[in-house]
Amino acid sequence: MEIVTGDFKVVERGKADRIFINTSGIGIRRKKLKIGRDFIKTGDKVIISGVIGEHELAVLTARKRFGITSGIRSDCAPLAGLIREILSAPGSVRFMRDPTRGGVATTLNEIAEASDFGMLIHEDRIPLSARVISLCEMLGFDPLYLANEGKVIVVCGGKDAGRILKVMKRNRFGRRAAVIGEVVAEPKGKVVMKTSIGSLRIVEMLSGSHLPRIC
Repeated sequence: MEIVTGDFKVVERGKADRIFINTSGIGIRRKKLKIGRDFIKTGDKVIISGVIGEHELAVLTARKRFGITSGIRSDCAPLAGLIREILSAPGSVRFMRDPTRGGVATTLNEIAEASDFGMLIHEDRIPLSARVISLCEMLGFDPLYLANEGKVIVVCGGKDAGRILKVMKRNRFGRRAAVIGEVVAEPKGKVVMKTSIGSLRIVEMLSGSHLPRIC
């Protein structure tokens, strides 16, 4: 077997006594495909493929740190088919990222950071399950910062968002996809959320973590 890649993990003493399996894949990039942060433009829309926060809460309750049984299941899912359909849809896909460590908030901050654009998201458009809302209220968590394993954030042309959203909703892993925001000119390099009561607040990068490293 030829070794073609590797990964390093830094963990606490005594925390890596079991087997860690790391997998990698090699794909073929389409010649005409242009995806990256440099292609994002003001007026583009931000789409999330479904409800957020389930994975980290599922891990938290499984570890029984709070003695809570929530019934929340991890959103782990194979997204290759959904991504293929998104890229095959008519329209301009500018960027895609998985909102894992640090959740949606941190992922959007990493996209906007040091860029000549900002992100505006709308609190009332973010898809959440009743169980996630209830548990977050109980524990004081913000679901925007919870890790997700089976979701994708898509930034696409403003005029193309409707078509791409329809394609995503036809896939079982995108049925609750929603347009949650847009790319704005100001404030540059920042993520701002319009709350359900109409006020604006800065959404910062995650500081610290709710759980020890889970992804």
